[in-house]
Amino acid sequence: MRRFKQEALLFEKRSKNVLSDCSAPSRESAKPTDKSFLVLFFKKEPLAFLLALLLAGPALADENTDLDMIPTGVNEAPATPPPAAVARDRIAIETAGSMGALRGGMVVPQPGATPARYQLRTSLDGRWQWDLGHDVSATLSNRISVFARDGQVVGEGRTASNDLREAYVTWEAAARSYLEVGRINLRNGVALGFNPTDFFRARSAVDQASADPSALRENRLGTAMVRAQHIADWGTLSLAYAPRLYDPTRLGQAATAPLDPHFDRTNATERMLATLHVDIGDVAPELLLLKDGERTRIGGNISAPIGQRVVAYAEWSGGAAQSLIAEAVAYGIRTGTLPLGVPVLPPSGTGARFSNDFAAGFSWTGDSKLTVNVEYLFHEAGLSRTDWRRWYALGHASPALAGEMWYLRGYAADQQMPSARQQLFLRGNLPDAIARDIDLTALSFIDLDDGSAMAQISSTWNIDRQWTAGAYLTGNFGPPRSEHGSLKNAASATLQVQRFF
Repeated sequence: MRRFKQEALLFEKRSKNVLSDCSAPSRESAKPTDKSFLVLFFKKEPLAFLLALLLAGPALADENTDLDMIPTGVNEAPATPPPAAVARDRIAIETAGSMGALRGGMVVPQPGATPARYQLRTSLDGRWQWDLGHDVSATLSNRISVFARDGQVVGEGRTASNDLREAYVTWEAAARSYLEVGRINLRNGVALGFNPTDFFRARSAVDQASADPSALRENRLGTAMVRAQHIADWGTLSLAYAPRLYDPTRLGQAATAPLDPHFDRTNATERMLATLHVDIGDVAPELLLLKDGERTRIGGNISAPIGQRVVAYAEWSGGAAQSLIAEAVAYGIRTGTLPLGVPVLPPSGTGARFSNDFAAGFSWTGDSKLTVNVEYLFHEAGLSRTDWRRWYALGHASPALAGEMWYLRGYAADQQMPSARQQLFLRGNLPDAIARDIDLTALSFIDLDDGSAMAQISSTWNIDRQWTAGAYLTGNFGPPRSEHGSLKNAASATLQVQRFF
């Protein structure tokens, strides 16, 4: 049974070339490579090969999602109900090792334990689909991981996690009308760097090798919800309801059980989302209406081709909201992390006002299959240039206040929203760049107020139908009093190997 296969058709129509480089090549369509020297070298000496790959030329590539690299099964349901449930599996074992370089002499000291200089993560990752009947299917997407870090002893800190990304049932109740129930990763938006209309992104991130937003968006925790969708000749209408199941919990709170599904992170508020997509030739507008607790937010997406090589796109959302500073402090007090009555610092108004989020850009594709995305990102509730100056001044002057300053930035990362008000996002992807099946990707977020940047370059090699290797280099650049130059992690290198079954 297909899972809302109309979504893929609508998404393709809405952003034809925008995200064409964000999905890893299908393992079904990948052509096996010859048993060359490189393949034999990798299989005999995988660690030596990966180190050589990293040192020989930090290439950069599209990591995309871990699941996208897993072999896909047939997505069409049989014409008649099968006699028993039929499963389609995509399973992989992944190992990712990271080493980091830490920055000293920070303007605002970061409280707590020193970040780990190395981490090793090993994961069993899979997606299963079952055809339960002619009109019903079930889907499960899950990853179990174990971690090892420098200086960590057994029983200290997090050493294992279970990421239940999706678990839902789909029913085609009538022709072109679908109902889904369970944990669903519902994504909206046409931009890459930041999606103002991606209303279910908060607190959904999981550990992974790449900093690519497209990877974060695909490989994350879904939300428990009920979703209905109907496709008509003029477009598509969908409704989603996500109940509140838990009270909000502290940032970084450890799981209460080894297989905790973390619904406290994804279902701590009641949300309802209505989406209307209209087909108007090559232009595909989409309107969204969100009810989140007591607040309402509206949004829209649009994309259009410009010639044969360029696709322009934009998305926007607006509604009453507090500033990032006030919202973070309020959340800290509500969850008991910050004491009651703590001042809002840096100073900011605590009232809600109409706030805009906006992303606009274009995608260009060349003859060599190189795809370049350029985007302007605006988060009105983020820190202004004045807010940043106060952040450095207060955090530097008082170690007691440094904790609250860093809590603000930790909250923004947990909610997957920008800390800065204005950014420029750049991304380039070149398939088969060095040789067949070796892809390169480069991306960067640039703070337009202080010029600092986060950049990542990476390379992935689809060795054959069973093995994939990747190397990632990430750095934060800028003066000490800048968004990215003030971070403790100056740079990191990650090697990743995946074995598919």
